[in-house]
Amino acid sequence: MPRRATKTKLLRIDEVLTRVLKRKGIPVTFADPGLRDIWIKAVGPSIAAHSQAVSIKRNILFVKVTSPLWMQQLHFLKGEILERLKDLLNGPPLRDIRFSVGNIPTPSKTVPPLTVLPQDLLRERDKNIIAHSLAAIADPELRDIVKRVMIKEITFRRLRERKGL
Repeated sequence: MPRRATKTKLLRIDEVLTRVLKRKGIPVTFADPGLRDIWIKAVGPSIAAHSQAVSIKRNILFVKVTSPLWMQQLHFLKGEILERLKDLLNGPPLRDIRFSVGNIPTPSKTVPPLTVLPQDLLRERDKNIIAHSLAAIADPELRDIVKRVMIKEITFRRLRERKGL
């Protein structure tokens, strides 16, 4: 007997991938960087260090927290957080926030940018390489950008060499 044609609802690609990967036993979540930024604005950096907004489904925000203690604390602040999120989120207002304990990846430690770079780190050879590379670029604005990038990169390399990193 032939199969009856059924109308199916179109699904977003992240939903399809999540279903397939769950069947295979691979836990995957698709984090929305915009949601992460909104969460940080709503709760502040100290609370955001112990929590992470994961997704919004059916007007419910799902948030992971680092411990049951943080989950309880955020549960008490839920009303205030919902009010702040109402101002920050575009679209329909959230009905609820659901908290769960889970692993939150720590932000990668990055080297803070130096505001003033020592000019004595550039060697004569470095200056020649920069000049030779810039000669092939016709656009003056692009040439200036590339020059600044090359000087910073070489200077950072020399600083790392001095520090033994």
